[in-house]
Amino acid sequence: MKNILVPIGSSGNAINTLQYAIDYAQGTEAKLYVIKVFGVTKVAGALKKMDALLADDSDAELQAVLKAVDTKGVEIISKSVKGSISDSIERIAKQIKVDLIISSTKSVSTNEKVFLGKIAGGLIKQTDLPILFVPRNYVFKPIQKVMMALKVGQVSNAGVLTPLREILNRFDGHLDLLHVKTPNSDDTDGILSEELQELKDSFTTTENGTVFQGVLEHIRGFNPDMLCVIRRKRGFFSRIWEKDKIYKKDFESRIPLLVLKGAK
Repeated sequence: MKNILVPIGSSGNAINTLQYAIDYAQGTEAKLYVIKVFGVTKVAGALKKMDALLADDSDAELQAVLKAVDTKGVEIISKSVKGSISDSIERIAKQIKVDLIISSTKSVSTNEKVFLGKIAGGLIKQTDLPILFVPRNYVFKPIQKVMMALKVGQVSNAGVLTPLREILNRFDGHLDLLHVKTPNSDDTDGILSEELQELKDSFTTTENGTVFQGVLEHIRGFNPDMLCVIRRKRGFFSRIWEKDKIYKKDFESRIPLLVLKGAK
């Protein structure tokens, strides 16, 4: 991974997220592109000066976050960006060819029942890039064990598993695949693609009402350092991530969560 995008908010959690991204990138050739997006005023006249004020405030908050972290020699390029989160990330991703987004699960912790806030949920819905979500106050540690939960074992899109493969190779990681049979599964869902066959170190099948229930049943046994899921256009994760927010009752991960994008 050469280019990692780290969108940050204004809360103290931004410091933790950026420090995690730095620790993750340390020892590699990856560059971190840190952005803070600020809104745009929609009025004409004198109040347009508000844009300049918002830009100054955003720059000050961004610099405060940068001063609070240990860069550990990692190259960081930072910028305040005017516009919406989704449009800004899409534009920047095309310009610098982003390989991965590292984001906090929530920029502001106002509701303890929420797992992914509106901004994080928007990232999932509006970008096809792989996203690594970092739980609040989570401290980086080498990703030596990955648990991947899936309902369908076929991955047809080239490159979908590339971020996972790179993580496993970098940390000499172990991949535990959990195939969850749900009431609407069919007999072919458990057939793994060739690439998954090559990556996995273990394969477990379970029967549960949802993929998340399968995760809850087995995560303690696997004791992973990271959870990985694929969001396809149809299925459990697609349905819950169509919402602006994701509540803990529907899905939660207390370890870093890597969301990859599949086709079906």
